[in-house]
Amino acid sequence: MARAPRPRASRGLSRSAARRAWPLILMAWERWQALPEADKERYRRQAREYAERGRRVVGQARPGGRRPPPRRF
Repeated sequence: MARAPRPRASRGLSRSAARRAWPLILMAWERWQALPEADKERYRRQAREYAERGRRVVGQARPGGRRPPPRRF
């Protein structure tokens, strides 16, 4: 089944946003590549710890584990 074409406005917005963001993304990638391996591992470990902490907090906040919150209308 073919996808419905997106409106022009959303295509233009995503294209211009990508064009503006590209230099920042490239600069971040170059800085990451220039880091020593020990620093990269430290950042990876830190990200894993943050993710685990987030999962733990969400699990404690929701009784019964990973249930979605009830809808409120």
